Amino acid sequence: MKYLSRIILSIFTASILFVACKKEGALPNYAESTAPILSASKNVIAPVPADSSSLVLTLNWTDPMLSADSAHKMYLIEIDSTGRNFTKSTRITQYGSLSKNLSGKELNDILLGFGFNFSIAYDIDVRITSSYANNNDIKVSNTLKLKATAYKVPPKVALPAGGKLFLVGGASDGGWNNPVPTPTQEFARIDETTFVGVFNLKANDEFLVLPVNGDWSQKFATPSNAVAGIQNGGDFKFYTSGGDNFKSPSVAGMYLITFDFQRGKFTIVPFTGPQLPTDLFIVGGATPGGWNNPVPTPTQQFTRLNSCEFELASLSLNQANGMYLLLPVNGSWSSKYGGVGSTNGSNQPIGDSFKEGGSDLKAPDVSGNYKINVNFATATYKLTKL
Repeated sequence: MKYLSRIILSIFTASILFVACKKEGALPNYAESTAPILSASKNVIAPVPADSSSLVLTLNWTDPMLSADSAHKMYLIEIDSTGRNFTKSTRITQYGSLSKNLSGKELNDILLGFGFNFSIAYDIDVRITSSYANNNDIKVSNTLKLKATAYKVPPKVALPAGGKLFLVGGASDGGWNNPVPTPTQEFARIDETTFVGVFNLKANDEFLVLPVNGDWSQKFATPSNAVAGIQNGGDFKFYTSGGDNFKSPSVAGMYLITFDFQRGKFTIVPFTGPQLPTDLFIVGGATPGGWNNPVPTPTQQFTRLNSCEFELASLSLNQANGMYLLLPVNGSWSSKYGGVGSTNGSNQPIGDSFKEGGSDLKAPDVSGNYKINVNFATATYKLTKL
């Protein structure tokens, strides 16, 4: 009996070993995919408002030969301003299809999102990344270089009818008194849809922006229950009632406030430009008063237009004598504003950037009467021949 049991046990063990050692067929082996090759229907795209819903650009790419059905083939389309190496790209993900159509509105929204100005051609980069839906087997295409132009769309927030903006509130030097003190609490308009101002703000306080000085019936404010961090910027809207006050930063100081009506956004950042003066004067060999300091007033004294902008309505500039400087204090050489270049006269004569302690500025190539505008918010000046 014991002998029989040993035989049965031996047969059972052998059968297990036979099953365990049986060789299976080779597992499936999927070939590695290839990088897609990207192409575009055109290299220069300049849609107009009428193209908003029309197809303006088609991107096509070759099949990377991923071993899966369409639902599991993922394509990441990246579009960015040239020179940023896709660090701030707009990304579009789609599955299966080997092409992407963009309407005029879709492309325009992308371009405006990059901060591009209207009607100016910019270089953009486009590439495709292919992979399985789980991000395995990633392959990156060639980079296409395209030139694209954004068209003008209506501003997200309607512009003030009078073309002016004023700051009022506890955060400001003028408090909640309305009308507010001008020109120090008035914004400058730097283009059709953008207003900027340089203001001294109290910490952790509030303010509003008014389109009409002295009128409480209309205002620009933040939407109610705005997100945290509104002290640095966010959305704004026009209100006749409702809305919340803007919040000032947690540290008091001079701030640059920008209202972009095109995008409906505002920003509040520390002002780092040239120190904002109370007055401004021009001195130099190109001016009627020469290098004599103090300069003759009022002919060589600017008028302050708003919180950050000064203008001299008309001044005769002599090209032969060539140079000039801007002074915050008449009769003092202790501070000045001049060119950003290290060499005297290296500026663009009809307009350029400026800085504190800068080099002598070259007068225009043609002598004559000029209007001179100086903006401390943008640290730029502009001369217009009259």
